[in-house]
Amino acid sequence: MSLPRILIASFGSHGDVLPFAALAAEFVRRGHRVHFFANPYFEAALAPSRVQFRPVGEVADYHRLFAQLSDAKPDQAMARVAQELAALLAPCYEAMRADIDPAGSVLIGSALQFSHRLAAETTGMPCATVHLAPAAIRSTLQPARVGPHALQELGSGTPRALKRLAWWLMDKAFMEPHFRTPLNQLRARLGLAPVRDLFNDWIHRSDALLGLFPAWFAPPPVDWPAHLQLLDFPLDDPAHAAPLPQALQAFLAAGPAPVGFSAGTATATARGFFAESAQACAQAGLRGLLLSHFPEQVPAQLPPQLLHVPFAPYARLLPQLAALVHHGGIGTSAQALRAGLSQLVRPQAYDQFDNARRLIDLGVARELLPAHYRAERAAGALTALLGDAALRARCQALAPRLQGPGQAMAQACEAILARCAPQLATA
Repeated sequence: MSLPRILIASFGSHGDVLPFAALAAEFVRRGHRVHFFANPYFEAALAPSRVQFRPVGEVADYHRLFAQLSDAKPDQAMARVAQELAALLAPCYEAMRADIDPAGSVLIGSALQFSHRLAAETTGMPCATVHLAPAAIRSTLQPARVGPHALQELGSGTPRALKRLAWWLMDKAFMEPHFRTPLNQLRARLGLAPVRDLFNDWIHRSDALLGLFPAWFAPPPVDWPAHLQLLDFPLDDPAHAAPLPQALQAFLAAGPAPVGFSAGTATATARGFFAESAQACAQAGLRGLLLSHFPEQVPAQLPPQLLHVPFAPYARLLPQLAALVHHGGIGTSAQALRAGLSQLVRPQAYDQFDNARRLIDLGVARELLPAHYRAERAAGALTALLGDAALRARCQALAPRLQGPGQAMAQACEAILARCAPQLATA
């Protein structure tokens, strides 16, 4: 039997798309023909891997989406993402359906990329869903932290009935109109039955269901899907990382280790964050590295103890920092864990609140919410973080768990093929 064609659909920022790009590259390395469906903004990133890139939407869509996301309003940010996903759902489904090889194809996507599951339903081909962060998987035993407020963080002592009610209310008020309604409108046009329970059930209905995070980071409660497989974080091999730019190397060598500041690749409205961070460094007497590929976010005039760089490979950079202040994205969190780096997390939206809670529970991070992120408080938080010897020791103790070349992509390929091969035989 010939190798099945692999079709991968992805949506979002660099942190959302690049893990799937790495998965695509691993399938290519194993001899598969791979088609990748994403915004054309990412086409250049896929070019070296010999993946067949299929653009969905326009580059302008990508820039417009992230220019409109506000790090102070997580509900509005998620609603905007839902609108963009709804607009791309039918085009992505149609593109995937057109590229399916009748002799055998495996369809892969993320939790919110519904196209691959629709194509699997209409063609009978097997599919795999890959969760990048544990917040995508609901539980009434250990529910994810979905926001900054107490009512959005139901702990283990809360009765399960109240947790179920909280999920139901969130679905009725927000998730159904923004996500389920457009999905069911397309399903009706395709002659498919409506989805009744989208986030508790349907998004996990795949032949292979993977989580790209280890069990020590997110111990699975018993009410998670039984067929879910947890793998390693999708970390790149440090040996293959590009060298740091010369200007950055010179800055690192010129004084004490700086603190890194990143708002993530999904936020183009972080001017206030970088301005307050620059002032915090001045107040605390720290050197700082401002990481953003949006140059307009960064103060135009920086003192010598601060440097702005649009990008640097984290595998090489983070071990040379004193600490990292970041948004709580799962990829950045994993990179900081590997570097054994103290973290100050400023969660903004999406899965970031839940990731922050898990980092705090591991004893490797503290949190400062955007509403409280002002220079004086940030300076105090950084001073306390850098002086916390117990936290620093915990960071160093966990780091060896993530050393060496990453195995997540190889693990994911093998798990997907093992679960999908029996379905291919009968498709």
